[in-house]
Amino acid sequence: MSPFVVDPARCKGDGICVDECPTRIIELKPGDPTPHVPAEAEEFCRNCGHCVAVCPHGAASITGMAPEQLPRVRLDWRPGPEQITHFLRARRSIRTYAPQAVERETLAKLIDVARFAPSASNRHAVRWVVIYEATEVRRLAGLTVDWMRAGLPSQPAAAQRNALRFIKGWDSGLDMVCRGAPHLVIACAPASYPWAATDCAIALTYLELAATSFELGACWAGILTNAARQWAPLQDALALPTEHAVCGAMLIGYPRHRYYRLPSRNEAQITWRA
Repeated sequence: MSPFVVDPARCKGDGICVDECPTRIIELKPGDPTPHVPAEAEEFCRNCGHCVAVCPHGAASITGMAPEQLPRVRLDWRPGPEQITHFLRARRSIRTYAPQAVERETLAKLIDVARFAPSASNRHAVRWVVIYEATEVRRLAGLTVDWMRAGLPSQPAAAQRNALRFIKGWDSGLDMVCRGAPHLVIACAPASYPWAATDCAIALTYLELAATSFELGACWAGILTNAARQWAPLQDALALPTEHAVCGAMLIGYPRHRYYRLPSRNEAQITWRA
């Protein structure tokens, strides 16, 4: 895809870019002063930028990514294991939201962080749909409840009891689907793309974790996601890009309450193999 160029004045011939290229298309042969990509292999470039990012000498470039254009990694900003553990344990799924809306610019910045999530072969197939108005989020929650009502007779007894909790709650004015969140962020991808669900899940995870830094709360909208895969009225209301499918959705807003403790979880079940 993107021509790989090396500045011979900077290159040390150490082969680091050769080692780190995901598709192994960069070559450094004996007698060659600098690495190169054969013309017949350029189509396999994923445009990931690994070669530019890993070169300690700033010698490698690809189209649109010169070393001078890319921010440097700040090792002094890297949190240690204790900080990371605390951050991840402090993450909570937020299900009660303050009434005020989040600024569009803030949501755009949050999604901009999520676009750096890894994707299969660096394809960047994820597309974002933001349901901004709280009234529209509530309408989509109502359509999800309609889906639950319609499917109730065919569900097993246990599933019926659970669905009735959501239905009765809705009928009494309690939204247990979108939890009264002011905004809904949907990640979608082409339905034919085999890694759609995985790429979207990773991107949404980035978005959820980054939300804390914007003083926002988030929660996976799993029931709405499931309904959007099956219920035509909800699909019509979402009006996704052509041939795209909902792979995941996230409730977003300012938390109404804060948390003060780190709940415990079950011990990890690990099987070690020789």
